[in-house]
Amino acid sequence: MPSAGSSEDTTKQDGQSAISQKPYIGSSIRRTEDYRLLSGKGRFVADLRLEGMVEAVFVRSQVARARIAHIDTATARRMPGVVTVITASDLVGKVEPFTRFVDQEETPPGLAKVANPIVLPCPIEPLASDEVRYVGQPIAVVVAESRYIAEDAAEVISIEYEELPVIDNPEDAVHGYPDLVHADLGTNVQASFEVSVGNVEMAFESVSRTLSFKVHVPRLAANPIETRGVVAARDPSSGVLTVWSSTQVPYMVRTRIAEQLHLPEETVRVVAPDVGGGFGPKVNVYPEEVVLPYLALFLDRPVRWIEDRQEHLLAAMHSRDQVHFVKVGFTDDGYIVAIEDSFLLDAGAYNPFSLTCAYNTAAHLRGPYKVPNFHIKGACVLTNKSPNGPYRGAGRPEAVFVMDKILALVAAATGLDPAEVFRRNLISPAELPYDQGMPYRDGARIIYDSGDYPAALNKALELCEYDSLRADQARLKAEGRYVGVGLSFYIEGTGLGPFEGSTVRVEGSGEVVVHAGSTPHGQSHQTTLAQICADELGVPFASVRVRAGDTGLLPYGVGTFASRSLVTAGTAVARATKVVKDKVLAVAAELLEVNPADLVIEDGVIHPLGVPSRAVDLKAVAKAASPGPRAVSIAGVEGGISATSYFVPETVTFSYGVHAATVEVDPELGTVEILRYIVVHDCGRIVNPLVVEGQVQGGVAQGIGSALYEEFIYGSGGQPLTTTFMDYLLPGSTEIPPVTQIHLQIPSPRNELGVKGVGEGGAIPPPAAIGNAIIDALGAAAVDLPELPFTPERISFLADKIS
Repeated sequence: MPSAGSSEDTTKQDGQSAISQKPYIGSSIRRTEDYRLLSGKGRFVADLRLEGMVEAVFVRSQVARARIAHIDTATARRMPGVVTVITASDLVGKVEPFTRFVDQEETPPGLAKVANPIVLPCPIEPLASDEVRYVGQPIAVVVAESRYIAEDAAEVISIEYEELPVIDNPEDAVHGYPDLVHADLGTNVQASFEVSVGNVEMAFESVSRTLSFKVHVPRLAANPIETRGVVAARDPSSGVLTVWSSTQVPYMVRTRIAEQLHLPEETVRVVAPDVGGGFGPKVNVYPEEVVLPYLALFLDRPVRWIEDRQEHLLAAMHSRDQVHFVKVGFTDDGYIVAIEDSFLLDAGAYNPFSLTCAYNTAAHLRGPYKVPNFHIKGACVLTNKSPNGPYRGAGRPEAVFVMDKILALVAAATGLDPAEVFRRNLISPAELPYDQGMPYRDGARIIYDSGDYPAALNKALELCEYDSLRADQARLKAEGRYVGVGLSFYIEGTGLGPFEGSTVRVEGSGEVVVHAGSTPHGQSHQTTLAQICADELGVPFASVRVRAGDTGLLPYGVGTFASRSLVTAGTAVARATKVVKDKVLAVAAELLEVNPADLVIEDGVIHPLGVPSRAVDLKAVAKAASPGPRAVSIAGVEGGISATSYFVPETVTFSYGVHAATVEVDPELGTVEILRYIVVHDCGRIVNPLVVEGQVQGGVAQGIGSALYEEFIYGSGGQPLTTTFMDYLLPGSTEIPPVTQIHLQIPSPRNELGVKGVGEGGAIPPPAAIGNAIIDALGAAAVDLPELPFTPERISFLADKIS
């Protein structure tokens, strides 16, 4: 839910009243999606019931690394109600392995030239054939008349393993380990890059002070409310294969299905119905999303698979899991001169996102600070764990955690207050646009587009009453209360390409339909995209309907991830609507016998400016533009009023923000109470403040989980130990405080809406802000931060160390 804290926006908060107010952009209109979802009328993959549908269950590896000596499926096949059992041998020549991945298809020239990226091929089999490489890897699939029968049959499948040495530590995997996760690669480093800015070596020779440290950000699981799920069915009349998947990227799923099953892409339709959260793992295309369509064609029956929670924790992509070796050079007065960082990302057994998360870390590590000399090396290391990929923030929380540790250590070494170290190193507004001297993931140079970083810091300090808390800390400590404040500042590249599309059409009823290529899974597309269209076209908000998540709506699309949808799809909607508006005015001008330039559109009615009595509505315009002998003949208006636009951004926009956490720590129990949480951020022009506040609040909740609770742990032999919510801890509603939010709204010049992305920003800084607050409360500024998450055991250990 949105924050109960303050906001400096004067936008009306009453959603029902806001529907009639204009402009719609900037209004806190309540989400049109919510009534249907909250009243139980949502339609998720698990809700689908098709005639003749059968259920699939995957048999997964119980060991981290082994040769498959034998699979016995005979008993399972004989069980009543079992339709078929499929293993890897059944898919040879029918279902191709995964060979095309993000960043492996074509490295942008700007990135290839500067970062020297190396990405080795590492195909993923739909089902493991000769060797398994992580616990949870799919080996076989059982299809039965019911889920219960399929589960029972899966349990009687016997698999004989010849276990092999397990590689479970990326440092060991890189430094002389004699074994390889994939022998044909000849190395355990599947992807790597190296970037230099300035002259780091010379800077370290001339700088007065240096510090070195190691930090580890642990492995996490995303845990959306809805786990993954797939339903596949072929229409016997059209021959079209329709696949319903709980995915963020239906177009990518369509492409992989077509390629790997040798099908024409036009015969594959992928639909993402209501999706109960994604957070990054659902950006991947998984073996299940290709095997289920194959089964539907092979059996000529609809087939459904729904992931259970343990499967999700085992087999859906994990994230984070980076270890950094950092050296920083700085002056006696707290100015950072040089940073050198060499880090490893534990990619697990396969690396479908190659450099994505690792390079995101490199691109964002310096944040809003001036660091003239910078050298960073990243390596994606293969181990016998579940594959690693994006999770809300996708490499940026790791970068911010490292950078804020640098700032904290510099503050401790120089005796300066951390806030002062922040301030001294910030880029000033006068220096924007600011060139960071290296490329972004898309190959374009990182040039911060707009903002005021000192203003954001000052506002956060004011709201958290920083100076007052500093003055009170000694008194509070004398009373036995350990209260501290921590800051964290992030910058996030948002609105990533390559493109996004939209079609806007005026229906015969006068309603307006918007089709978008990006797929919502909680981002409020139906509301915010309708606001953009309604404002641009001059129609009531309630008359605009938005549809997305279906490859049948638009020929091309990308998906929802990387805080990109409003920037890319929103701009596409605005551009398509402008073309539609011109067509509406042209047709209305013929009907009214006036010049189009003299017309205005108000609440869906078109009339000459100042003459509202002489008007036509959208319904009449749509009828006049429809094909037929009485159609109005106007160039560019043929067969109805619609337009399609694809927005191709030159590069990303840069959102940013400051988080300030005030906490109280019990050193004996190791517990942390968050007393106050402040967010000052800038996501450009805000379309819907209510939606933005919800996104930030939700992101902060996940960031608090990363800071205090969540860690996916492996034991000996590569066995996962946190495979239920009894062991993998998540924060509940009582652990999440209200968040006071301030919106700066400095527009981006990189799109006509002036918007920047907001989806991931809330989740990026909390581990660093809360960690810095804990250290501040304990008076342990000179002590290394404990490893995330800040559990009671780790906090008590730190307290004992400094007492």
